[in-house]
Amino acid sequence: MWSLSLFEEQSSINGSTWKLSETEPVPVTTETEALIPSGSGVYAVYDSKKELQFIGLSRNIAASVATHQKRVPELCVSVKVGTVDEPDRASLTNAWKSWMEEHISGTGKVPPGNESGNITWLRQQQKKSDLRLTPGRHVQLTVPLEELIDRLVKENEVVAFIKGSRNAPQCGFSQRVVGILEALGVDYESLDVLDEEYNSGLRETLKKYSNWPTFPQVFVKGELLGGCDIISSMAESGELAKVFQK
Repeated sequence: MWSLSLFEEQSSINGSTWKLSETEPVPVTTETEALIPSGSGVYAVYDSKKELQFIGLSRNIAASVATHQKRVPELCVSVKVGTVDEPDRASLTNAWKSWMEEHISGTGKVPPGNESGNITWLRQQQKKSDLRLTPGRHVQLTVPLEELIDRLVKENEVVAFIKGSRNAPQCGFSQRVVGILEALGVDYESLDVLDEEYNSGLRETLKKYSNWPTFPQVFVKGELLGGCDIISSMAESGELAKVFQK
């Protein structure tokens, strides 16, 4: 039985000094997926022949690996993980470059999934824009705002009410939820509760509608799934990926 301490003790990267060759691989199964850290860092994916297929970096490693396992299970059989203690952009990039350079130095080639033009591992960038609940704050609504919210969450599979846009979240909690949803490849709609021009009154009305005081809020099939803490916990346990597989 694999334990979480395996990752905690052996896979913490500080200044990208941890080596790919010194990191133990862990099989990706339903029994071990909950042990893969949900933190930020670098990861390497191996196929059934123990050949390295892809080196990636992620703000939520567990969610990224779950997505790969769902899309290409035959290529995502085991994984090496290195979490970054201070995951700013430079530290994450350096960790990724360190593992990539080590692999290239030893084999003379780039992992197949990292070759230019390969789209097997990297999801296409979503082109969706945030939805607007009203035509504008100066337009008189013909139905109550709460009814518009009700229609929205019931007519769309997944809706995330966030602070800021999906491309530029305005708080760390919203950024984390957006990162988790996109790492899982979820097709979702988003609304900016801070947009007082087109979503005027949404923030307070939604609190009453959902009986939930904070943001972000994620609805699935018309029901509130939860906020950042719940979504993060479900992603870490692997439960969230199962919700979207149904």
